[in-house]
Amino acid sequence: MAIILTLAVTAILLYLLFILPTQWLKIETVTHPIGLGKRILQISDLHVDRLRIGAESLRKTIEDIKPDYIFLTGDYTYKESYLPRTGHYLKMIADCGVPVFAVLGNHDYELPRLKRLLELFHAYDIRVLRNENITVDDFQLVGIDDDCTHRSRIAPSFEGIDSGKPIVIITHDPNVVLKINYSYDYLMAGHLHGKQLNVPFFFAFKPKGPLSAKGIYKGLHTGQNGTYYISKGIGQAGVNARFMVRSEITIHDL
Repeated sequence: MAIILTLAVTAILLYLLFILPTQWLKIETVTHPIGLGKRILQISDLHVDRLRIGAESLRKTIEDIKPDYIFLTGDYTYKESYLPRTGHYLKMIADCGVPVFAVLGNHDYELPRLKRLLELFHAYDIRVLRNENITVDDFQLVGIDDDCTHRSRIAPSFEGIDSGKPIVIITHDPNVVLKINYSYDYLMAGHLHGKQLNVPFFFAFKPKGPLSAKGIYKGLHTGQNGTYYISKGIGQAGVNARFMVRSEITIHDL
């Protein structure tokens, strides 16, 4: 009996510490006025192959938030077998009735046929920005491709930019901020999962670039050329667990 009780308590503790944080969605709110008067919802690192937040739950949350735009900052899946599930989430997001823009992440480039993922974005009218910029209402939206897979191209991303309008950047790997030599108003990224497992020296064992080495891996920061935010992401990479780091989507009131 004592052994059974010990095993039960251990299982409950493991669930509370490592599984519950992946199911208990946290809505972060960042207020950083740059003159847009817009509410942007950032969803990063879906990783649908290791995602425990249901599509219907996410849909209801989006409807409650009532964003003006939704920005997806990379890492949807690296497994072709999960593309139908990715499409299910993308359709749900697109059906919320607000404009959606996206960039790609490092896991997406592991797909044997990236074209199939891009076709899903096209099918649901989600614009994927790959080292380019567009004018959205009264601001400039810059989409920089994934930096850790060496696909970021800074100069093309800013080509023809209207510096007279607020500049918002979406990208996957936040380390690209160290390469941007243009001024911008706000940048959103993901990739680092807020550690995902909040243990000492995590990034010493799993290096994720110069920012994490400096202890910058989540939240709001001010760099040399602008302010940037690193999301903890909604899904998991590697082990399907989190420790003292909850799944996140982020409201940016700009």
